[in-house]
Amino acid sequence: MKTIIEPFRIKVTEPLKIISKEERRAALQKAHNNVFLLNSEDCAIDLLTDSGTGAMSKRQWAAMMLGDESYAGSPSFHKFEKTIRNITGMKHIFPTHQGRAAEGILAATRTKPGNIVPNNSHFDTTRANFEFVGTKALDLICEEGLDNAKEAPFKGNMDIEKLEATIKKHGRENIPFAMITVTNNTSGGQPVSMKNIRETKLILQKYDIPFVMDVCRFAENAYFIQQREVGYDGKSLLEISQEMFSYADAATMSLKKDGLVNIGGFLVCNDDEWAEDFKNMLIMREGFPTYGGLAGRDLEAAAVGLMEALDPAYQEYRHATVEYLANAMDERDIPYVRPVGGHAVFIDAKAFLPHIPALHYPGIALVNTLYIEGGIRAV
Repeated sequence: MKTIIEPFRIKVTEPLKIISKEERRAALQKAHNNVFLLNSEDCAIDLLTDSGTGAMSKRQWAAMMLGDESYAGSPSFHKFEKTIRNITGMKHIFPTHQGRAAEGILAATRTKPGNIVPNNSHFDTTRANFEFVGTKALDLICEEGLDNAKEAPFKGNMDIEKLEATIKKHGRENIPFAMITVTNNTSGGQPVSMKNIRETKLILQKYDIPFVMDVCRFAENAYFIQQREVGYDGKSLLEISQEMFSYADAATMSLKKDGLVNIGGFLVCNDDEWAEDFKNMLIMREGFPTYGGLAGRDLEAAAVGLMEALDPAYQEYRHATVEYLANAMDERDIPYVRPVGGHAVFIDAKAFLPHIPALHYPGIALVNTLYIEGGIRAV
């Protein structure tokens, strides 16, 4: 059996504050049973999200010392731009302070009330940004993705037949673009196959509809493709990522995921008209187009982190930790979304707590119990 260990050394420790069970009950009551309102120092293990909460590498910390804080055209931006262009191949690259800012700019400039944007599954902030401007965010997850217990390699896929039926029903003129989210966060961090991305592109090309990707976890998705899809086992994660992006016309990203940084995002595209709209809105909301709400040191750290996320040793370790937890759940017959995704184990609370009616919120009950019993903040 192959043993996978951490491909890094830990050089700094941070003490944990562990409060008593009675104190946790009091903290939860004060937070009105909403774990988002808990103080983080009262959570011994915080699994609320991995977005922007991880430790950076020594190369990232070193790069931050090179951060140039010039208002326009800093060397830090050019490193950021060069790295993202190498991965995505996109013509226009705009930094944002995080992913939801990129989504907001996309929604505000390219959609209008009454439009429909299909996706395999919209992330919650993506959906909120579209709905805020009166656009309907439509989820078209494949049939396998609707069954939590089913074992399938690419449960995050777009349902191609439903996508074409949606276009025919609503008309190309009402669909400004369609999206795919990799990995499919809403469905449990499930991956999308390259075959599905290509098929989605072909359908959209047929109707002259632009293709936008939400790529917060592009490196994880590339790893799944490398491990599970025929013809990709010999390709590097960078090569696989470059092929994924080659099918897209634009992309949004929260760098707090596979950028391995604590803040940041980007918006990229190939179309000059889209870029002009993005640029004007970016200046209104985020800042000048070469810093986009970020400090130069943030741009430096992201440029390093994006490439480190494509390190096969890192991805192997990251996936092994999730599988380790899933195996422990299997030993205890705890139901979860199968197979495990790239960044988390999603417990099926409804199946785990069948005695709690849906309208009594079994998910919230489970999250609160985890905190009371173990000091673990889940979501």
